[in-house]
Amino acid sequence: MKRPTLEKTRKSRKARTAPFQQAYDALLERLITARREANLTQRDVSTLMGRSHTFLSKCESGERSLDVMELLQLANIYKKPVNHFLR
Repeated sequence: MKRPTLEKTRKSRKARTAPFQQAYDALLERLITARREANLTQRDVSTLMGRSHTFLSKCESGERSLDVMELLQLANIYKKPVNHFLR
């Protein structure tokens, strides 16, 4: 069985055909980069947020969408302003 390419796994199911797909993919890339720069694992961040260990994995893969409050939490954890992720 073929594994989906990285490009396909990062697409939000809700946004696949939406005109905002490119912007959402860029948001996910910035979140992943910020987590790595903070030297945190997905499990570390999920734990800090009080979520299951798979939470961030699903968000970063696009399987689950982030809400505004979760984005604010992530920005705080990564010590970045929210607008860093929305540019």
